[in-house]
Amino acid sequence: MRVYLDTNVVVSAVATRGLCADVLQAIVAEHDLVVGEAMLSELRRILAQKLGLPKEIVEETEGFLRRQGTVVEAKTTQPIKGLDAADATVVAEAVAGAADLLVTGDHGLLGARGLPINTIAPRELWDRLRRAT
Repeated sequence: MRVYLDTNVVVSAVATRGLCADVLQAIVAEHDLVVGEAMLSELRRILAQKLGLPKEIVEETEGFLRRQGTVVEAKTTQPIKGLDAADATVVAEAVAGAADLLVTGDHGLLGARGLPINTIAPRELWDRLRRAT
């Protein structure tokens, strides 16, 4: 299964030892991780500015994701009704990477209708993965 993890999931995976870290680990070990350039840019900003992580840790995190995932960039982003530009870019990257799922904690994305990709919360993905084993 190809899985795109939204920035909020990756930030949680890096910042805490919990569900999102377990989800990231399971995807890297058992599935195909899809990583977007826009997501990586936002991740660098959040890790450095909001969490105050040292530059080395930010670079190591980005390097890990680039090595473990398929990095994609959405060439164009079409507006999607009900989504802001940043969320539309996330959806476009997931679609460009042929992801089967977009995993996010963003309630706007989770509640959006008519998206070209299935969106689920980290807990739902974790439960699905555990039921499959």
